Amino acid sequence: MPLDNHIFSPEQRFEPQDRRADYDVTNLVSLGSADSVRREVRKLFEQTWPTASFDQVWLAFYDFERLFNGTMPGFEGCDTVYHDIQHSLDMSLCMARLLAAHDQQADKESALGPEKATVGMIVSLFHDSGYLRSNKDSSVKNGAEYTLWHIARSAEFLRGYLPTIGMARSLNVATELVHFTGYEKDLDEIELDDPKDYLLGHMIGTADLLVQMADRCYLEKCRDRLYPEFVLAGIAIADDPNGAKRVYYQSGEDLLRQTPDFYRNIVLNRLNDAFGRVYEQLGTLYNGSNPYMECIERNIVHLEKIIASGEWLKLRRTAPCFTSLEEPLATSNSLVNRYLQDLRRSGKELLLNPVGSASQPAIGLG
Repeated sequence: MPLDNHIFSPEQRFEPQDRRADYDVTNLVSLGSADSVRREVRKLFEQTWPTASFDQVWLAFYDFERLFNGTMPGFEGCDTVYHDIQHSLDMSLCMARLLAAHDQQADKESALGPEKATVGMIVSLFHDSGYLRSNKDSSVKNGAEYTLWHIARSAEFLRGYLPTIGMARSLNVATELVHFTGYEKDLDEIELDDPKDYLLGHMIGTADLLVQMADRCYLEKCRDRLYPEFVLAGIAIADDPNGAKRVYYQSGEDLLRQTPDFYRNIVLNRLNDAFGRVYEQLGTLYNGSNPYMECIERNIVHLEKIIASGEWLKLRRTAPCFTSLEEPLATSNSLVNRYLQDLRRSGKELLLNPVGSASQPAIGLG
């Protein structure tokens, strides 16, 4: 099914009108609960590979909870408000669906099989582990500060974690696969020996893009959560070669103004060309429909109307934020305010890009 234009008519849309903010695109799976997502993933595994063991995936979900909730020794837990626990669980669920959709219609020779599916699931669960702070590093106040190199840190986490669950032989593949979720390494620089592993990587990259933009509150999250992460990461306001500060995004609304073009020029190119349209296989599970793309198209159409009208107050959906902190949004906003106050005190010249002219992606970088 081509996705080059707005192709979904209202009667085709899959998303229930009453979809809850912390539920998946089917409005059936709670994304704030690792148990809920694990049950759904297990069901897909048992339907697709009925004789395969689910033990390593089960254990990975258990360790994911410990890591992101801050009870795994050595780590502070998740404190990023856009790249929160819900996002990683949402992405992992989508990955399981892509894997099941592929292998349920594949012949024996082209099927990925349960072993590769297990690797893909574990990489998906921990693809944003690089945002988590070490409890030994007091100089970093929020995981968003790792944004520009968090994928390399996720690969490093996987390198240490996989041997603990008996998957040491998957190290080299897993640490390459995680780079399909971001921009730290060019896609053509990712080195894998097995063509099936490239397909696995395309699914991982696809799942990460789909769930961000299909989120029920994607637009509000970009404005209220991704923009603060970009400030703390030094992306919204970055160092200029002349010693000044270049302001690429003046606000969360400015970030949103870039989203439609970013979707058409970057996201669709990745989904359709770089990742080989693997999203189309989801139709196997949904009678030819694609609930993720339908939700994305709905978000983009809604945003375009708001940009044209200037009615930004229409973006009023609220969603819970799943991190290890008691008050994650207040904590994040406090850090952003402190950063901006320090910037004003520094006396550095601020070079403003015209509103709506930034070229940085209006989406999480992995």
